[in-house]
Amino acid sequence: MLSKFPAPLVGIIASLLLFVNTVFWCFLLYIPAILKLIPVPIWQKFCTRLIILISEAWVKCNSGWMRLTQSTDWQVTGLEGLKHEGWYLVVSNHQSWVDIFAQQHILTGKIPFLKFFIKKELIWVPVIGLAWWGLDFPFMTRSTPEQIAKNPALKGKDIETTRKACEKFRTTPVSVMNFVEGTRFTDAKHERQGSPFKNLLKPKLGGTGFVLSAMGDYLHTMLDVTICYPDGRPGLWEFMSGRVKRVIIDIEKVEIPAQFRGQDPDSEAFRRDFKQWMDIRWQAKDEKLSRMKSGI
Repeated sequence: MLSKFPAPLVGIIASLLLFVNTVFWCFLLYIPAILKLIPVPIWQKFCTRLIILISEAWVKCNSGWMRLTQSTDWQVTGLEGLKHEGWYLVVSNHQSWVDIFAQQHILTGKIPFLKFFIKKELIWVPVIGLAWWGLDFPFMTRSTPEQIAKNPALKGKDIETTRKACEKFRTTPVSVMNFVEGTRFTDAKHERQGSPFKNLLKPKLGGTGFVLSAMGDYLHTMLDVTICYPDGRPGLWEFMSGRVKRVIIDIEKVEIPAQFRGQDPDSEAFRRDFKQWMDIRWQAKDEKLSRMKSGI
């Protein structure tokens, strides 16, 4: 177990293993990603399945080097009854870059591969950007209220973009992941927001509403994931160095009310009712995080 080595050495070894693992599987993934351009639906579906298998192998190898270099105590509840063949909306609080590794580590193989909505500029990230494209991660451009005010023709374009992106999710089971806070929690952001929650930032519901509008006929179940680092929020290097001793994760399976599926996310009624529903869930999550931190 390499976790006995000095932390800086563990971090270097883990980072090298992550780099080699990512480059190997990404370049392997490029082959079916390019072949998927052949416009034959059955062939494209086969290539998509192959890409997902490769991606899950990448995550499982990541879990391998994590076990080799770390002695983290993973305390996870709520994995019962999850299905690998199905569609899920996964929402989570966001505290650290470690959150992505944590959720991939515990959920891969139990639900469909996690896919994120990401900014279009990230397609230019070396190696992994092209892999995201091959995985059909939706690359999004959001119009700001100011841009819409200047050009009213932009109104509704974001919904249409989301619908087109989600079309690819209809042929193969998928888990659509969204960090509802929109950014990582920090004390400074919490204070600047004037958040009413003790452990969370205010939820931003636009992205989630767009997904439910585009995929409401498929997404009936939400996995509400609560991540807690009881010894303090870790940075990525701290995690790579094996200094994260405990991670507590609770997964709550929630039926998405029919009134929020397939609706216009810009309508006043939807925004009001959906905000009220999510605020109740966010308050419960906030209280749950307090209990996790205190060990109750």
